[in-house]
Amino acid sequence: MKYILVTGGVISGIGKGVIASSIGTILKHCGLHVTSIKIDPYINIDAGTFSPFEHGEVFVLDDGGEVDLDLGNYERFLDVTLHRANNITTGKIYQQVIECERRGDYLGKTVQVVPHITDAIQEWVINVAKVPVTDDGKEPEVCIIELGGTIGDIEGMPFVEAFRQFQFRVSHESFCCVHVSLVPQPKSTGESKTKPTQASVKELRGSGLSPDLIVCRSEMPIIDEVKQKISNFCHVKPDRVICIHDCTSTYRVPLMLEEQGLIQFIAERLQLNIATPARPKKFMWKWRDLADRHDNVRKVVEIALVGKYTQLEDAYASVTKALQHSALFVNRRLNLSYIEATSLEEATKIENPVKYHQAWQILCRSDGVIVPGGFGKRGMEGKIAAVTWCRTTRKPFLGVCLGLQAAVIEFTRNVMNWKDANTTEIDPESPYPVVIDMPEHNPGQMGGTMRLGKRTTIFHGDSILKKLYGNVGSIDERHRHRYEVNPEFVDKIEEAGLHFVGRDESETRMEIMELPVSTHPYFVATQYHPEYISRPLKPSPPYLGLLLAAVGKLQPYLNNAMASNTTSEDGENSDEDIVGILRRNISNVSLSATSTPVTPSHLSVKSPVVTD
Repeated sequence: MKYILVTGGVISGIGKGVIASSIGTILKHCGLHVTSIKIDPYINIDAGTFSPFEHGEVFVLDDGGEVDLDLGNYERFLDVTLHRANNITTGKIYQQVIECERRGDYLGKTVQVVPHITDAIQEWVINVAKVPVTDDGKEPEVCIIELGGTIGDIEGMPFVEAFRQFQFRVSHESFCCVHVSLVPQPKSTGESKTKPTQASVKELRGSGLSPDLIVCRSEMPIIDEVKQKISNFCHVKPDRVICIHDCTSTYRVPLMLEEQGLIQFIAERLQLNIATPARPKKFMWKWRDLADRHDNVRKVVEIALVGKYTQLEDAYASVTKALQHSALFVNRRLNLSYIEATSLEEATKIENPVKYHQAWQILCRSDGVIVPGGFGKRGMEGKIAAVTWCRTTRKPFLGVCLGLQAAVIEFTRNVMNWKDANTTEIDPESPYPVVIDMPEHNPGQMGGTMRLGKRTTIFHGDSILKKLYGNVGSIDERHRHRYEVNPEFVDKIEEAGLHFVGRDESETRMEIMELPVSTHPYFVATQYHPEYISRPLKPSPPYLGLLLAAVGKLQPYLNNAMASNTTSEDGENSDEDIVGILRRNISNVSLSATSTPVTPSHLSVKSPVVTD
């Protein structure tokens, strides 16, 4: 096993996750099996109880693990399926050590940070690195470990010490350290400042770890003289100082690393059996094509996101990525507008009319609307107002988790005339509790008490989403929720025209909701979170449907319209050509209602190509 430790200096949020994911992407394209581990030094057991304002979104894995959003980057870049053990926290390590102490495993010895905590960290890394993360079940050959925070943080010291020991526990050829640091470029002078990087490397070396590769993050490209200076003061060779400046998209980062000799460095340093320096002509061509299409797409699609945590974009990181994947697939540049749900409510109209009208103006000019998940009372009426507008104006709409619940409440209030319909989360005394808490819900404890992880949804009858998923009989998607549609009201709701076309295996949990195409072009909601398994080259079907409907191409797609093989005058694929490409490729996947349930990530879809 080869281990690559990625550390960060100067500031947090510098891009360690993207750098780590990009290194893994390159190695995967070299034919290696790669896994990843994210270390978060906070004392929480997991990310499940975090406020979205505190740490961004909570990413959910197949096994129900609630983890840091960086693991979402790993899964999207590497197209792997990680497990809850791939996210290490201080809380998990201390919990494990304390449980061992209570059982008497340490035979009465004094339990200390060194060696007990550091040993537990090393054992965890070694064990998790061996767990297969790909469909073929092969053991990984390379494990990329991202150490969260910055070097020098007091909470990260036990982990730094653990890896100081770890580098001697494994051979020199099996461990290397990549340090990501900021090189600021003040606008007053335009000069690249290396002192912060020198200080962070000094701190790292003082802790017993020497970086083998320094990745410099900057706003603009760094000249060779600056690289030479960093090399001199940080005790690394000049060719082991790599610059990753701000670029048009994160899809460019693996290409930039590869162009600066990352493969040759890792092959030599870890003695990997990779053919260097010659690379095949089509090496990473899909990734290169993806980056080029992102940069060259001309037409724009406007999507409005009505949410509760819009002050921090990372709170909807996976939703944003899923929308970007789908927008790229339909040959559009995504223009995503975040609308605070409370801004759409009547109370805001009185308190702040300018904010109210601005929010409604953004909503009205959008091509499609998404209402994502969330918890609590705040903003619920604003979400319901957005749903009402989408339903009555036939605007393409996708609801996710709480978005489905808002859509059901809106329909029962305004179509079925149940004016007091609500969720028990907000109004436990409602005469029409159309959304209720689940049997698993434990009001006394918040962490890990939701319906989490991959669950099976079975389609009932014909539906838009069933066609988008390739006419399969069932799908597996990831969940994270405490409340769901009340099964007692399902029959009456369906009689009124709102159909629940996807249900769980017991048929008591409503997973997918749709209005018929004759009533609305795309009014769809899911109780599960389809964004968690969306991939750059394999977008999530519900999100793809929203974007197709937003650009007016959903029905040709669903009807398998024959596409023209010609391209438009500007050299881009025509819209009809894209519809044909997408539909033909999904149709080529042989799936039936009796086949093994699949997720969207198993659908092999060829990307449309944009040429200049």
